[in-house]
Amino acid sequence: MSTPKSSFNSDDTLMGGAQDKFPLTKWSAIVALRSAEPNERARAFDAVIATYWKPVYKYIRLKWNKANEDAKDLTQGFFAKAIEKDFFQEYDPAKARFRTFLRACLDGFVANENKAAQRLKRGGQARVISLDFESAEGELKQIEIPSPENIEQYFEQEWIRSLFSVAIESLRSECALKGKDVHFQIFQRYDLDEEAGEKLSYDQLAAEFKTSVSNVTNYLASARREFRRIVLEKLREMTATDEEFQNEARAVLGIEVR
Repeated sequence: MSTPKSSFNSDDTLMGGAQDKFPLTKWSAIVALRSAEPNERARAFDAVIATYWKPVYKYIRLKWNKANEDAKDLTQGFFAKAIEKDFFQEYDPAKARFRTFLRACLDGFVANENKAAQRLKRGGQARVISLDFESAEGELKQIEIPSPENIEQYFEQEWIRSLFSVAIESLRSECALKGKDVHFQIFQRYDLDEEAGEKLSYDQLAAEFKTSVSNVTNYLASARREFRRIVLEKLREMTATDEEFQNEARAVLGIEVR
């Protein structure tokens, strides 16, 4: 399964139309990082790590030319240190996007680690975060390595890719809980799968899933609406202000949220 590409983001036919309104959660992980409540801070860090760990790992591999194992250690070390030292307390949404601030923190962390010639050792006393590095490494092997001047743009693209991947898994889980597995499967087959040859038609999907073309149309529209809702909720989590949220919705989905 592939992650939706940028052309998927702003296509109103795919996404259900730019005029639709969605109930959005107001909870922001970025704001909650400053919470006085430990459980709230922990929840916020989990949300940030879920979206950012893979772009961070790939960025370290490419920008800093680190080997696989070193990049794993540095990724673990960066988030462990961010949790321990409250790296993100100084974030000011008036100055930059959170992902730009995070990347600056990451560059500073790796530079300091290089100077100290120290890495987080697996099995040590620091918190170890469970991350699927094998999947990230496999994805790196399938791409054309970006040039040094394009590394920051690559980080931006990987952040969007990671955001969509998290949203897709959330959609999969929600559909399973609601008994709408076919909705997700049709969404996956039509919008996510990259198959050789021509794109599947609604008639072909109807035959494959033994249902009507009208059901395919309805299921696909429903899954797309839910997918966009989830993406917007994830964006809300990853932003600190309404202005930042609106800017990210335009950048990621090409829409105005009302």
